Amino acid sequence: MLESVGSLTGSPWIYAVVALSVLLDVFLPVLPSGVLVITAATAAAAGTTTVAGATGKVAQVTQVPDEVPSLLLLMLCAFSASVLGDLVAFRLARRGGDRLGRAIARSRRLTTAQERLGAALSRGGGILVVIARFAPAGRSVVSLGAGAAHRKVKEFLPWSALAAVAWTGYSAGLGYYGGRWLGTTWIGVGVSVLALFAAGALAAYVIRRPSAAPATA
Repeated sequence: MLESVGSLTGSPWIYAVVALSVLLDVFLPVLPSGVLVITAATAAAAGTTTVAGATGKVAQVTQVPDEVPSLLLLMLCAFSASVLGDLVAFRLARRGGDRLGRAIARSRRLTTAQERLGAALSRGGGILVVIARFAPAGRSVVSLGAGAAHRKVKEFLPWSALAAVAWTGYSAGLGYYGGRWLGTTWIGVGVSVLALFAAGALAAYVIRRPSAAPATA
């Protein structure tokens, strides 16, 4: 798998693969969209593709400039796919809101998350949408929950775009600067991926943390 990803970063197809992965991971959170962004950004950092060979040794293959991923284009693809995926999930959940609402009602955790999301969007505190973008499956819960609750697009879209900017910038930044500082090896990629997972764990903690009790009048 690592060899395939390493070879892919030297091909123009990397942009399509990253975009498709980011687009679909709102429905399939197991897709490694963050890992793909980090790997491609790492290759862009030094103009090389790193490949783990069968012996476990890391080989560094120098590429001509035309084959090096463009960091700006990579980030644009990831950002656009993130916002588009959120809107597709939002629209689908909005159309099938009653059915999805019944499914959410069977889960106490999802019900709580939906209630917190609705309250946050209503009072302009959609920063929860941004935080959830980093949490495992958080993007799915937020996008589908907002649609099922029939939130207005103008309430959801700006926060979705901000979440896409934050997540894309963080993921690509980890890969690019990790490659610059640690070298374009799988060790550098691994450290960057761990940092992405750490952000996800922190985001999940913030979302699950019980909110403060409302003040009484």
